[in-house]
Amino acid sequence: MLAERLKPGDEIRVIAPSRSMAIIKGEQLRIAQERLNQLGFTVTYGKNAELHDEFFSTSIEERLEDLHDAFTDPNVKGILTVIGGYNANQLLNYIDFEIIKNNPKIFCGFSDITALQGAIYKKTELITYSGPHFSSFGVKHGFEYTLDSFVNAVTNDAPYEILASSHWSDDPWYLDQEDRLFIKNNGYTVIQEGCAEGRLIGGNLCTLNLLQGTEFMPSLKDSILFIEDDEESHALTFDRDLQSLLHLPDAQGIKGILIGRFQKNSQVTEEALRKIIDSKKELQGIPVIGNVNFGHVQPCATIPIGGKAVIKAESSKSEIWIEQI
Repeated sequence: MLAERLKPGDEIRVIAPSRSMAIIKGEQLRIAQERLNQLGFTVTYGKNAELHDEFFSTSIEERLEDLHDAFTDPNVKGILTVIGGYNANQLLNYIDFEIIKNNPKIFCGFSDITALQGAIYKKTELITYSGPHFSSFGVKHGFEYTLDSFVNAVTNDAPYEILASSHWSDDPWYLDQEDRLFIKNNGYTVIQEGCAEGRLIGGNLCTLNLLQGTEFMPSLKDSILFIEDDEESHALTFDRDLQSLLHLPDAQGIKGILIGRFQKNSQVTEEALRKIIDSKKELQGIPVIGNVNFGHVQPCATIPIGGKAVIKAESSKSEIWIEQI
């Protein structure tokens, strides 16, 4: 199920189903709203988005109210999450998935929001988007790649390619927007060659794993699995989290894997990643591409969870094409 495409004049609702908007600097929020306004969108905010408790989140009831309101409000055409965190999965048992199924809308975010996106796809088959948070739109410099990918994903139906960006950054940009460090990107890392097509399932790996054994875990059959993790992960945790996912009965149906670029503090080197993948007999014979533009570094592509991907992994040239239906 594909939501209606966004167009100029549409209203985008900002909600905080994980951490609160209270942790975001006012200047960052101003830039984010202005950038979306420049695209022709109207930005509104969930009633509880700025509230916070001692965990810089809010109650299940308050977060749920904003989520349900965003989907039921007929004026709202798109929904952006403020930021990630640790507790979005607290909402899963209480979400009225019939509301979402009957009011399909663009829903975009990443990191902890993976829990909601996986559950929504499993329960409703609505395609959601692993892509920028509302706070991400507050990046002042070097945002062009992220913006172009978001617009491609949510405003038209045409296939689009996820290209390797020319540069990337892992700096704490939110501390000083003028003191940025961009690193030259050497392109994708082909770990295993091959071609494949399938439905895109994934997001943040450790968050996706929270859905295992529950009614909210989407099927991996005939999937292109895309996974990433943040700087709290390292080679050993990434290895065991991936192995855990591969123990699922339908993991044998994975057709290919895309791995998002790691943050430098994770210290997951190309050599370590190759050894991890090579140790997985379950993955023999399928294409695996690393260093892809998604995850907790910038810039990031917008990827439709439940959309179709066609990937070609070759040492000389690799391609990742997205078809939403």
